[in-house]
Amino acid sequence: MNEGGQRAGAPFRSAGSARGDQVSRSVRLNILVPQGTTENSPAIHRWVQGWMTNESRRDDRKHVFSVVPNGTCAALRDKPSVETLGYYLPSLRDYAKRAPSDAGGSGKAIRRFVSAVTDRVRPVFCLACFLPALLALYSLPASATTSPTNLVVATGDQSVVLHWDPVSDSGLSGYKVYRSTTSAGGPFTLLTSTVVTPLGYCDLSAFAVNGHTNFYYVTAVANSVESAPSVIVPAIPQAFANNNAFLSYVQQTCFDYFWYYANPANGLVPDRTASGSACSIAAVGFGLTAIGIAIDHGWVSRSAGAARVLTTLNTFLQGPQGTNTSGMIGYNGWFYHFLTMSGAVRAGSTIELSSIDTCLLLGGVMYAKQYFNQTNATENAIRSAADTLFNRVNWSWMARNSSGVAMAWYPETGFSTGNWIGYDEGMIIYILGLGTATNPLPASSWNYWTSGYVWETNYGQSYVAYPSLFTYEYSHCWIDFRHTADAYMTARNMSYFINSRRAALAQVNYSIANPNNWPGYGSNIWGLTASDGPNGYTVHGLPPDGNDDGTIAPTAAGGATPFTPEYSVPALLYMYSQARLHIWTAFSFRDAFNLKKGWYDTDELGIDQGPIIIMIENYLTQKPWKLFMQNPEVQRGLTRAGFVSLPTVALTAQLQPAQNSVNLIWNAQTGAVYQVEYSPDLQTWFIPQTGYVTASGSTASWTDTGPPGTLDPPFNEAQRYYRVFRFGSP
Repeated sequence: MNEGGQRAGAPFRSAGSARGDQVSRSVRLNILVPQGTTENSPAIHRWVQGWMTNESRRDDRKHVFSVVPNGTCAALRDKPSVETLGYYLPSLRDYAKRAPSDAGGSGKAIRRFVSAVTDRVRPVFCLACFLPALLALYSLPASATTSPTNLVVATGDQSVVLHWDPVSDSGLSGYKVYRSTTSAGGPFTLLTSTVVTPLGYCDLSAFAVNGHTNFYYVTAVANSVESAPSVIVPAIPQAFANNNAFLSYVQQTCFDYFWYYANPANGLVPDRTASGSACSIAAVGFGLTAIGIAIDHGWVSRSAGAARVLTTLNTFLQGPQGTNTSGMIGYNGWFYHFLTMSGAVRAGSTIELSSIDTCLLLGGVMYAKQYFNQTNATENAIRSAADTLFNRVNWSWMARNSSGVAMAWYPETGFSTGNWIGYDEGMIIYILGLGTATNPLPASSWNYWTSGYVWETNYGQSYVAYPSLFTYEYSHCWIDFRHTADAYMTARNMSYFINSRRAALAQVNYSIANPNNWPGYGSNIWGLTASDGPNGYTVHGLPPDGNDDGTIAPTAAGGATPFTPEYSVPALLYMYSQARLHIWTAFSFRDAFNLKKGWYDTDELGIDQGPIIIMIENYLTQKPWKLFMQNPEVQRGLTRAGFVSLPTVALTAQLQPAQNSVNLIWNAQTGAVYQVEYSPDLQTWFIPQTGYVTASGSTASWTDTGPPGTLDPPFNEAQRYYRVFRFGSP
């Protein structure tokens, strides 16, 4: 039913267009419905649409129906013939027999309505001529279930992903998804044996054939009454044209987690897709960043994204803070790790006031402050709220006026015994805490943090070690460490970016070596990180310090994409291609799988999907890094921690067209380490696999010969730019 007044016959919504567009299906049989009269109730609209949908399912002549508002018989482009009317009128009478269940008990009124329609129709007139008068005579007081709106589709290799906006009817039990493999007119087959509660569905069946068009619609079920269908959308699965097309599909479905699982009333994002999950404030931080990425890709409008972000920030800005053991969102500007999804307060007596999760939330907050830079009421309010949230955090209190920041605080028992020290995900805590202008951490805090570092060599890589890969990714989602180094890294001729690359490479090498002979391990199946497993949640990691029971989490490789694109992208693509029936959903990859145990997780997690979408974007465009690093608080924090920018060197480029290569030469210091980068446009820069050069004399060189070192041969692009950075002390 097109109750909004849009002309029937509008084109289908194309895959990937922004949410919020309204469309209608094309027209074969038009039923004219007047608007603006009290008798023209939504119940009649929905019931008539229900009959037409039922007819489209049984009609082997593939007719498609819609309601045309405010028209006349002469305006109809496709009037039904006498034969068509004769074909449909018995069906209309038959459908009326089920009126009590289809219209909430108003069967008598519906049957009178149908009887009048079928009795008054004459062969020389179309049905639309009589419906206005009949609607004025008969009305149906009962309300039917509201149909889902804004059905959108994305497609990948042998898969179709659908999403839709929530229906707010009381008594809603879920949704049903239908597919036709032949035409928009049907016949349609129910795909869901039971109602689904998520606002998404992924068709991975044998009917999701590349190059073949399927048609889908969704209905809502409330109080055992099924709604009329949503709009019908076509979907054509396609093999991925290239790696970037695959990465875009992964990113879009990751974003869908944050958009469709969030509570739109307060912006809170659940920790996981399991029913009843509490909100993870870290997932909220990742989600705030995902919204900006989605706007850039056209998956959501800027106005809708900004509205959701402002709603989210206001939830944290206005939530109650205090020492009460319940009913609080946080204390002293910090927030509880898990919040109730509806009330936005502490989700239980065991939940800690978390310093790291607050800072991961602030990562998204400070990104949003820079992203939403337009001058309008909503975006002005976003920037103001972001400043207030950041500046009211009491860093001195969480550090207990010392150099080390506590991991947690409980209103019942006080501070936890442990501080953040040594390499792990807590790096962002100290950068933000050192950078605040209100009550910064002491300058000694960074030395305190690095004093716990452990330097190890594992599987051919030397780096500051921690077993689990997420620790090398979370802070890096926002902080760009490619061209800066502190005293610790300067002394080792490297950066924290290279440190993360080496940690990821060690995991790749470990999976290739596969000392425990786990099934599947290799260059395309790797990634040990904190995740679910066959025996519950475990912090999986690289031995000897970490636990490896054969469980792989796709987010580990996905979150390492900027560090190891040559391994991360093929790994994600391989996991998708080989195991999508088990681990791919409408919300991207599931958390983890274990081939030895034949175990596949049933949940997707916000702290999985966040690093995947953000780090892929950092690899492709670097925009999250660029925006976050514009915050003066971040620059001040890096400066107070002793970070200095890496110097660049002057280059000489020797073009070698016959070899389709470019040779770079520069003056060097013996033993110094250099990082080569290239760009097609001076905006997006890539580090080649072979782009780390240790000088053996007074000059150094590097040759761009194309893949696998770079994505394409240099002369395949209209232009290519190069730059080289030097690590270590002058």
